Amino acid sequence: MLKRTRTLFIPLVAAATLFSASSCQTSSSMGNYSGFVEIFDGKTLKGWEGDGIHWRAENGNLVGEVTPQTLIKTNTFLIWQGGQPANFELTCEFKITNGGNSGINYRSVMVENVPNALKGYQADIDGANNYTGQNYEERGRTTLAYRGQKTTIPAPTTSLGDGIKNNAWTAALVTGSLGSSDSLKTLIKSEDWNKCHLIVRGNHLQHYINDVLMSDVTDNDKVNGKSKGLLGVQVHVGPPMKVEYRHIMLKRL
Repeated sequence: MLKRTRTLFIPLVAAATLFSASSCQTSSSMGNYSGFVEIFDGKTLKGWEGDGIHWRAENGNLVGEVTPQTLIKTNTFLIWQGGQPANFELTCEFKITNGGNSGINYRSVMVENVPNALKGYQADIDGANNYTGQNYEERGRTTLAYRGQKTTIPAPTTSLGDGIKNNAWTAALVTGSLGSSDSLKTLIKSEDWNKCHLIVRGNHLQHYINDVLMSDVTDNDKVNGKSKGLLGVQVHVGPPMKVEYRHIMLKRL
């Protein structure tokens, strides 16, 4: 994500009374890898582009690291060069240090005049697990769904700047609950390996962590939303941190 200055759980605009859905909605195809292609070879950064200071391949993992000597002024990404997926599933495992901040961007575009920067949807990941699993639009509409929320994003009636408050997109309509953020947080392991599974089909965007649905967005905003784009992983501005990814697999739908 771009910022961490918001107050957590600022409510998005509700379209209807929240209903309680099961917090155990699981990813039906996480164990079925038919049609998936591994897009990180575990040994090199071949097929990916970013700066060699903060990204490397090590021990079979894709590693992003910021040290006291390599602090960054803008979020930086390692970007997959294999195309711009539209409808797809992505699975991987990740591990992040307690103070770390990262994410998986998809359907994104390059930011002009900012090296290795992406703008677009992001499956948010952070070491404290305050945001892991939510849907955040980097350099865009900001929070589209907090963890535990099912939302619909309507066509815009305001400018991008005017539509953001407390780092959330105010037009987002909360249409259901996947469970409380706190209860879902207990299913995410700290400083250990977790599974991430993204299912992105049409305007329907689902983020699973450890086989449990964490956020669900239906994006009807054809002005700001994107139907295809780049994939990338992020290291975020802030204190020293380390994030690791492995078994990154993509299936086009």
